[in-house]
Amino acid sequence: MNYTAEAPAVWDPSFAGADDCLLSSDQCVIRAEHYFVKGLIEIPVSWGVWVSLSRESFSRAADVWNRPGRECEKPYFGRLTTDLPVYSPTTLDLKTHLHTRPVGERPYVELEPTDHPLAVEQRTGITLDRVQKMASAVFHSGDSEQR
Repeated sequence: MNYTAEAPAVWDPSFAGADDCLLSSDQCVIRAEHYFVKGLIEIPVSWGVWVSLSRESFSRAADVWNRPGRECEKPYFGRLTTDLPVYSPTTLDLKTHLHTRPVGERPYVELEPTDHPLAVEQRTGITLDRVQKMASAVFHSGDSEQR
């Protein structure tokens, strides 16, 4: 089961086409000041989420994006910029570590250990009943696209 956000929560459709903005299926830049990479939170439901990175981390990730062996990179610190509707409080701004995987695979997003329900579920797992409740909530919200 996979769910994905098409853009970071701060993306506005008016940014499309601007010289200092970019939104692809994997990377996003807003006003040449804010940088994002799409990754996966796996709990076993996979959430396709966006993580903000510093300019330096984004530049490094972009430099090795298509380079074999990129999975040997150290994790990049970032903050979650996707609000997952099945969690309260909001998932926006949770601290993360973005782990690069082999070319062709989305990075793995590791949440810093906190008491936030998403971080707890990532560390301890979830029940099938919880997965079914998530699926029901997402299917009925219309906010996330299934993948």
